[in-house]
Amino acid sequence: MATSKSQQFQLIEGMELQITVTGLPNGSSVRAEFHLKNCTRAWILHWGCIYQGNNHWYIPSEHSSKQGALQTTFVKSGDAYVVILELRDPRVRAIEFVLKDGSHNRWLRQHNGNFRVEIPWNDLHAHHRIPKTLIERRAHKIWDRKGRPQSSAREQQIDYDNAVRELHAELARGISLDELQANSTVPVEKEVTSEPHHTMIQSYRRKHDVQKWLQKYTEPINRSGSVKSSALAELSKRSVGQENLVSQKSFHVRNYEITVLQRDVKGDCRLWIATNMAGPTVLHWGVAKSSAGEWLIPPPDVLPEKSKFVHGACQTQFTDMSSREHSYQFIDINLKRGGFVGIQFVIWSGGYWVNNNGANFVVNLKSADSTSGKLDVDEKYVLKWLLDEISEREKEAERSLMHRFNIATELTERCKDEGEGGCIGIMVWMRFMATRHLTWNKNYNVKPREISEALERFTNLMEKIYLQQPNKREIVRLTMALVGRGGQGDVGQRIRDEILVIQRNNHCKSGMMEEWHQKLHNNSSADDVIICEALLNYVRSDFRIDAYWQTLQTNGLTKERLASYDRPIVSEPRFRSDSKEGLIRDLTMYLKTLKAVHSGADLESAIDTFLSPSKGHHVFAVNGLSPKLQDLLNLVKRLVREENTEPLIEKLVDARIQLHPALRAPRTRAKDLLFLDIALESCFKTTIEKRLISLNFNNPPEIIYVICVVLENLCLSIVNNEEIIFCTKDWYRVSEAYRPHDVQWALQTKAVLDRLQLVLADRCQHYFTIIQPTAKYLGQLLRVDKHGIDVFTEEVIRAGPGAVLSTLVNRFDPSLRKIANLGCWQVISSADAYGFVVCVNELIVVQNKFYSKPTVIIASKVTGEEEIPAGVVAVLTPSMIDVLSHVSIRARNSKICFATCFDQNVLSNLKSKEGRAISIHTKSTGLVISDGNNSDVSVRHIFISSVPRGVISKGKKFCGHYVISSKEFTDERVGSKSYNIKFLRERVPSWIKIPTSAALPFGTFENILSDDSNKDVARRISVLKDSLNRGDLTKLKSIQEAILQMSAPMALRNELITKLRSERMPYLGDESGWNRSWVAIKKVWASKWNDRAYVSCKKNKLDHDAVCMAVLIQEVICGDYAFVIHTNNPVSGDSSEIYTEVKELSPVSTLLSK
Repeated sequence: MATSKSQQFQLIEGMELQITVTGLPNGSSVRAEFHLKNCTRAWILHWGCIYQGNNHWYIPSEHSSKQGALQTTFVKSGDAYVVILELRDPRVRAIEFVLKDGSHNRWLRQHNGNFRVEIPWNDLHAHHRIPKTLIERRAHKIWDRKGRPQSSAREQQIDYDNAVRELHAELARGISLDELQANSTVPVEKEVTSEPHHTMIQSYRRKHDVQKWLQKYTEPINRSGSVKSSALAELSKRSVGQENLVSQKSFHVRNYEITVLQRDVKGDCRLWIATNMAGPTVLHWGVAKSSAGEWLIPPPDVLPEKSKFVHGACQTQFTDMSSREHSYQFIDINLKRGGFVGIQFVIWSGGYWVNNNGANFVVNLKSADSTSGKLDVDEKYVLKWLLDEISEREKEAERSLMHRFNIATELTERCKDEGEGGCIGIMVWMRFMATRHLTWNKNYNVKPREISEALERFTNLMEKIYLQQPNKREIVRLTMALVGRGGQGDVGQRIRDEILVIQRNNHCKSGMMEEWHQKLHNNSSADDVIICEALLNYVRSDFRIDAYWQTLQTNGLTKERLASYDRPIVSEPRFRSDSKEGLIRDLTMYLKTLKAVHSGADLESAIDTFLSPSKGHHVFAVNGLSPKLQDLLNLVKRLVREENTEPLIEKLVDARIQLHPALRAPRTRAKDLLFLDIALESCFKTTIEKRLISLNFNNPPEIIYVICVVLENLCLSIVNNEEIIFCTKDWYRVSEAYRPHDVQWALQTKAVLDRLQLVLADRCQHYFTIIQPTAKYLGQLLRVDKHGIDVFTEEVIRAGPGAVLSTLVNRFDPSLRKIANLGCWQVISSADAYGFVVCVNELIVVQNKFYSKPTVIIASKVTGEEEIPAGVVAVLTPSMIDVLSHVSIRARNSKICFATCFDQNVLSNLKSKEGRAISIHTKSTGLVISDGNNSDVSVRHIFISSVPRGVISKGKKFCGHYVISSKEFTDERVGSKSYNIKFLRERVPSWIKIPTSAALPFGTFENILSDDSNKDVARRISVLKDSLNRGDLTKLKSIQEAILQMSAPMALRNELITKLRSERMPYLGDESGWNRSWVAIKKVWASKWNDRAYVSCKKNKLDHDAVCMAVLIQEVICGDYAFVIHTNNPVSGDSSEIYTEVKELSPVSTLLSK
């Protein structure tokens, strides 16, 4: 165990300096701590090192200074001022120093000489004496593992230092010095062969037990599959129904809950206010006409029962409501069509007033017209009441970051148990803020300390959610990466105090520095980190003003933004030429202070916070972390400053691997662990992106290694990482099997990368599913620009750990295909073609166009769900499309050439031919493309014969029953897929089970739409169809929304229950079960008017109005496998081949049938 030595000096004015020198556990460093007590201001330590046998001052290699000494400012810590120095050079035998009082420009020495503290390395590390020859041998091994590169003197020193650290770590694990010497031999130099890969590959292989990193969590869901809401809200909605629900809002005060439901009942605005308070309870309320902040006496005709007027308000008694499980109280208010914009209220219960944390409860009323069909989103991940309240409180949040984080903490506390949608909503809001779509400060003065404390409360709550709800960890990480760490006490106050010291020490109390000082005092933010970095670059570049502006603009800060602050910054920095050294020192220290509050993902700040003891708890001791992690983190801090990124990439992942066990089950200081891991991940992504520039994608060993560490990093970053772990194990196997120019190896590797691309695509789609609906809904409420909303999830994905992996795979793919002799084309639909090139970004944008001449579309993006436009003879794309996707099947059926190109150079060359004609011929190896030849009659004939002639479709008649059983299925009542169920049931053996079924036959939709209860809906659909027939495709969405407003005849519900029972299928259950079923039925009918169905009908000259929709209702089977079988190979058309896709089902798998 390392020992310590202490020394004390009695100074002037009662001050006392205590110095403690400690040998660090790594055995290669010492720490010197200077504690200045009984001091009223910050002094400066002016110091240098003394080497053995020399009395001159030297600067340690880990510090940089052109002068002969260093100056370090004492920092306030508790009752003392502290400086901590860490020395790694064993040649240092003493530290000499004097003290400087910067405020009075005086020096303090010891008896007119320097103070001196000895560094007794041998005493501090008596058990860690390692022979130099052993260190040199280990350094040689490190160099050999790296592939024996050409190394500079600096790189050789890094290898030497790493050797010292490795040896000390092995000694700490109990390995004796004799064993290390016995195992330390310098390898014999081997002749370098003509194949460099043989000598390099060993260093590129990595293998960890990645199965230990497995994280599988699922979100608890209720029977409906939607996010669980509070019992009070569910009871309220069950009591009033959800048919006409306009909005929902909940308040939580202490143990009380208040739910407000707004409904539109035949044009009247009705409010249902419920609470779980017990005993006599009174609502004290008023209404608003012009703005939500008004409090007006409600008119007499809207007062509910048990109401009276009192002192400018109305008071209404709550009514008890009880069930077997719960009891609550409610008030039903009919505001009629009074045009009110909101209500305010407080509640009297139990002898005191209940309010919203010192304010009135406020409910903004929404127009039914403005909210109906506003956004078609997956309700599972969109917590609308939360997003509505965020929108309502944005005006308050934009006053200052303190307000924003306080509101975020309150809302997060209220929504943290309401499924993943709550955390997603908070994350989206924070990202809109971080990307400057929202105002950070408006007409409000707040101290940095108050912002820091508000931020700490928010991140503490995020830490709590991370620990208690593992399924939300990925969203919590995304949120915490957007905000700073925050802190209590003097953490935030130092921002305010230290800027004054900088101005005073460097004589810059006016101009830009004073403007910045005022901004810092008024509302400090993450922008200040960027401003400080810009000032540092300005000073370091010898006061070149372009360095200042370039730093600001690179990080998104413009002159307009600086001028928009409440305390604007409109001047450029101007400093005295002799203040350079002091400014660099002071601004560097100040940057650390700013980052400690505002930059949670800053690596240096995260490491320093992590390694420092907090509240008596050292993170290593409490969480059982390996001492190796401390060595890795210190090494990372040093490697970050180096130009060579290769060793840093590996050490960043190694540090995350050491950190991972504690992250999964931290005992304390989880927030420090989490911020450190986020910072390591962020630094890894940045470093890999730099490395991409110099990567040789024709050198497989090099790419094998990089993909390996990127996969490991991804495994450590995501929740539900099972598929990525499988891919990583496969990658380990192909890495070990590598042989240069081996076709079989290339095919196996290509298969692994294809699987990996599918996994990444699934993750992207998952993000779009869970995040984009919230981003769209909240973005519209907050008036974020459309582009910011549209690219929201895409930017989240690009900022994540999977984006760089996708880039690596895409760039490596051409080299692999070349080795495997795969060519650069995958032909999905084989057909020769002749046409004129048209380039588009997305195929879906042009799917409803008609091209008058044969056209070859080159589409940058194809999803598989599009229609191929009329007149198109070929579609070429870089997108990897499922051969059984909708667009693939359409292409084969229409004899249209459809292929994926994997070579960007080939694709770029084709795009350069836009507007010109080309000929495409299909070969077994891919496509052969040449410039067009007008004499190519055979290809031109294909185009002419492919133009649809038009089909007349005959409508179906209603059979007179809303629901029929499977025995009653005929081809006149149901579609072919439903009819085939009956066909199968009558022909398969009894041991093959067919799911039980019922159906709403053809004509049911038209019959119900013509019912008197739906005449308003029918009228609206008729008007919309008129616009649609005139070419306005935007009305398709409106028709679908109108269909969802249809009411169900009671006879339909009764018939459905009867038929389900006759088929022995599960009954619908309670009222909410029926409501969900009815919505699902209406969505099937509404799908007739989706883009693809409508465009496809028009393209093929089908009468869209004649299309009838039957609805199949079928039992859900919990199977072991899901599969699709084609009796003919859909790609080649070979009837002797059966093409099958099989998927093993997990308990949460879903099979969709289209």
